[in-house]
Amino acid sequence: MKKPLIGAFCSLLLAGVTALTGATPALAAKAPVASSQATAVAAVDFAGTVALSNCSGSLIRLPASAATDPALILSNGHCLETGFPAAGQVLTNRSSSRTFSLLNSAGTKVATLRANKMVYGTMTDTDVSIYQLNTTYAAIKSSYGINPLTVAATHPVAGTAIKVVSGYWKRIYSCNADAFVYRLKEGAWTWKDSMRYTSSCNTIGGTSGSPVVDVATGQVVAVNNTGNEDGARCTDNNPCEVDQNGTVTVRQGINYAQQTYLIPGCFGTGNTLQLTKAGCALPKP
Repeated sequence: MKKPLIGAFCSLLLAGVTALTGATPALAAKAPVASSQATAVAAVDFAGTVALSNCSGSLIRLPASAATDPALILSNGHCLETGFPAAGQVLTNRSSSRTFSLLNSAGTKVATLRANKMVYGTMTDTDVSIYQLNTTYAAIKSSYGINPLTVAATHPVAGTAIKVVSGYWKRIYSCNADAFVYRLKEGAWTWKDSMRYTSSCNTIGGTSGSPVVDVATGQVVAVNNTGNEDGARCTDNNPCEVDQNGTVTVRQGINYAQQTYLIPGCFGTGNTLQLTKAGCALPKP
């Protein structure tokens, strides 16, 4: 899991802390946004990303979110302030007052946002946490000029140009979606249909929870979560790939993300979590 580590900090100093910047989707916090609007964006920058105390994340909206809805923050399940959820555990609607540093396009902090609820968190099948804020998209836009990132509702395709945007390090990684892994195993956890990056997305500790943005659409298609650091097989910080025949492959230095296209189908009007909604495929408690 890509949490902040002393080694990661040292490697970042050696590499330099200058971010590789692009542009950001200027998506209005209104519902819904037509796909033709979503494709008319420039390259990806830091606007709408957040820094957590231990991870990265993003201010997100769903395709049907309204400007007056309570805003949502996306990160990893292993970034929860309560610690890693156990294998098979799904947490929903827990009280939270967690804070998030909201960044503008240049990576400068413009606000501290506060949650009133951890809506959803798990490390089962995926590695996701979603927080509800005590404010709306409209209020954030009015006060800070920042729009949320839209979560795509469709499965990305291999070869897609992507950027992994870390609010924690204020660093952007550029690569492609290399392939999708049937099962990714790391320690006690197993994730399904994980996105594998090409090697140039060499993410480090602290990039956990970073949005993975499709460069062509400006939409979030995954959330960065792990990579094989030491070449070990299926251990903590060393995930392994398992195909449908049970064959295990270890790719040292390669990193992964969990797709997010299932999230929109599990939310209803007002950004309310509805795990019983027809078609919702996120893991249930």
